[in-house]
Amino acid sequence: MSIPNAKLDTELSINNKAILPIADHLEKEESYLRLITKRFFKHKLAVIGTVIFTLMVLVAVFAPLIAPHDPYAVEGEFAAAPTADHLLGTDEVGRDLFSRLLYAARVSLSVGVGAVAIYVTIGTILGAIAGYFGKWVDMIIMRITDVFMSFPYLMVILVLVSIMGPSLFNVILVLGLLGWPSIARLVRGSVLSIKEMDYVKAGVALGYSTPKIVFQHILPNCIAPILVNATFGIASAIIMEASLSFLGMGVQPPTASWGNMLTEAQSITVLASQPWLWIPPGIMILLSVISINFMGDGLRDAMDPKSLK
Repeated sequence: MSIPNAKLDTELSINNKAILPIADHLEKEESYLRLITKRFFKHKLAVIGTVIFTLMVLVAVFAPLIAPHDPYAVEGEFAAAPTADHLLGTDEVGRDLFSRLLYAARVSLSVGVGAVAIYVTIGTILGAIAGYFGKWVDMIIMRITDVFMSFPYLMVILVLVSIMGPSLFNVILVLGLLGWPSIARLVRGSVLSIKEMDYVKAGVALGYSTPKIVFQHILPNCIAPILVNATFGIASAIIMEASLSFLGMGVQPPTASWGNMLTEAQSITVLASQPWLWIPPGIMILLSVISINFMGDGLRDAMDPKSLK
C-alpha cells in the first residue's frame, strides 16, 4: 500500500508545481489591477470626472425615457424663454431645448467614442507592425505618419467633410481616419522597448507565431499609454464635432448635437438676450470635456510605472 501512496504523492507534487506558477501569475495580475483601481479612486478629480461622465452616458442611453417632449416636434413659441413646461425654453423653431439637449448627448458622445475606436485600432496595428519589424517597414509607416501629421488638421477635416457630405457617420469616419498618427508613434515606441525583453525573445526562440507574440505578449503591455491617450482623444473628438457643427459642417439639423445647438450663438442678439439657446449646450460640452480629462489624468497617474509600488 505504501508504493501507490508514494506514487500518488509524487503526482500531486508535480501537479502542484505546474499549477503554482499559474496561480502566482493570476494573483500578481489581480493585485496589479487592484493597485491601479485603488490609486485611481484616490484621485478625487478622477472620481468626480467618472461620476459626471457616467451620468452623461446614462442620460444619453435613457434619453427617450427622460425627455419630456419629442425633440423634433414643434410644440411651443419660437425661441421662447424657459417655463414650467419647457425647462430650458424652446429653440428658433419651437422645439423643446431640454429634450434636444438630452438627445444631443447621444450624438456628441457617439462621435467621441466612435472616432477614437477607429483611430486607436488603426494606430495600434500600424505602430505595432512598425515597432516589431523595424527596418524598411518601420521607415515606410513612420514616413506616412509624418505626412499625415504635417497636414493642417482642421482644414483637412473641413475639406473631407465638405466633399463627403456633413453627417454623423462621415464626421466619425473622418475624425477616425485622421487621428491615428499620434497613437501609432506612441505604440511604436512602446513596442521597440518591449520587444527587447527576455520573455519576447524566449517566445521567438520557442517558435511562436508573429501575431501571437505581438498581440498576446507585447500589446497587452502597451495598454496603459493607449488607454490614457484614448481617454483624452474622446474629449478632443467631442470638441472637434462641436466645432464642425458650429461651422455648419458637422451633424445637420434636425438631428441634435451640442455643436449645432451652439450655432445660435453666432447672433449678437441671441448672445445678449436669449442665453437659454446657447448656455446649456456650452455647459454640457464643458462638463463632458473636463470630466474626461479628469479621468485621463487619473488613469495616467494610476498607471504610471514610476509610482506603482
